[in-house]
Amino acid sequence: MSDVLLAAGTRKGLFLGRRTNGAWELDGPHFNAQAVYSVGIDTRGGTPRVLVGGDSSHWGPSVFRSDDLGKTWQEPDEPAVKYPKDTGTSLERVWQLHPAGPAAPDVVYAGTEPGGLFRSEDRGVTFELVRELWDHPTREKWEPGGGGLAVHTVVTDPRDAAAVTVAVSAGGVYRTTDGGKSWAPSNSGVQAVFLPEGSQFPEFGQCVHKVSRDAVNPDRLYLQNHWGVYRSDDTGATWQDIGDGLPSTFGFAVAAHPHQGDTAYVFPIEADSDRVPAGRRCRVYRTSDAGATWEPLSRGLPAEDHYGTVLRDAMCVDDADPAGVYFGNRNGELFAGSDDGESWQQLASHLPDVLCVRAAVI
Repeated sequence: MSDVLLAAGTRKGLFLGRRTNGAWELDGPHFNAQAVYSVGIDTRGGTPRVLVGGDSSHWGPSVFRSDDLGKTWQEPDEPAVKYPKDTGTSLERVWQLHPAGPAAPDVVYAGTEPGGLFRSEDRGVTFELVRELWDHPTREKWEPGGGGLAVHTVVTDPRDAAAVTVAVSAGGVYRTTDGGKSWAPSNSGVQAVFLPEGSQFPEFGQCVHKVSRDAVNPDRLYLQNHWGVYRSDDTGATWQDIGDGLPSTFGFAVAAHPHQGDTAYVFPIEADSDRVPAGRRCRVYRTSDAGATWEPLSRGLPAEDHYGTVLRDAMCVDDADPAGVYFGNRNGELFAGSDDGESWQQLASHLPDVLCVRAAVI
C-alpha cells in the first residue's frame, strides 16, 4: 500500500496525516488558530512541496510552503499573493492553490477572494495577477456567493499548459486556451435556479461549486452546481445534467477518480436551505458510467442521523492504486476510503470545522 500524505485545512489550523505501511498517524495543528482554506501538494519535482493558504485574524492571509512534508515552514518576506495598487482592492483569502500539470512544471495557480486568479512560475514562492481575467468585461457583474466572491477552483489540462478552466462563485465557469491572454464564459446548459424564470440559463453568473476533470478523457469535466450535477464532454463548452439517481443535486464537492475514466464522486446535501447530508445520511455517491447511474458508498460511515456538511474543497482523491478517497466535514470528522471508496475508516473526530482536504502519494 502506497505511502500517502493527507492534509486537512480547518478553521483553526492545518492537520497532516501520514499513511506508512498501511497505518495512519495524524499531527497538528500547524498554523494554530489560522483558518486554512487552501492546500496544494506539488509532487512534480524530486521533493514534494506543500503549499498552504493561511488566514490569520491578526496578520491577514498568507501562503506558506514546506519542502520537508510539514516539518518546517517558510513564508516569503513580502506577500506571495498581493493585488496591484491600481486594482483598488486587497487580498481577503486564498481559496485555491493548484499545481499545474507536467507540461508546466513550475507553475502554480492561486484562486482568491475577491474574484482573482494569480499565477506563479516558481512553484508558489511569488505570484502575479492574471490581469486578463481580472479585466474581463463581465467581472464587475459577478455576484458573491454565500462564501464570498472567489475564484475557488482551477483545473488545468494535462495535454496543454495553455488551457485552464476556473470556477467563480458566483460568476460561473471561465476558460482560456491561450495561456490566459483571453477568457470566455463556459456555462451553456448550467442553470442558475436563483434567477427569475426565463433567465435561469445566462451566459455567466451561475453559482458553480466545484469542477473536476476525468482521468482518462481530458475533454470530460464534472461540475457540482448550486442545485445540479453536470458533465461536459467538450472541455466545458456545453454541459448536460447528470443528477438523476442522486438523493439531492445540491452539494459542494465533486472529485474525479485519478485513474478510472467515467468515475467521479459527490457528496449530496439536503438543500441550500438545509445544509446537512441528504436524507441525514453520511454517504458518498459514485458514478462509474459518467453520470448515467449513481451508487451510495457508506460501508464504515456513520449509520445514524448525521449532520456533517462537506464543503467544496473538503473531498479529494489521491493518486494511489487503488485510489484513496477522502473527505472531512463541518463536524470535524475526517474519513478515508483507501479502496476506491468501497469502505471507509474514520481518521479523526472533533477537529475544528474542516475547510479543505488534499492527499497525494509521497
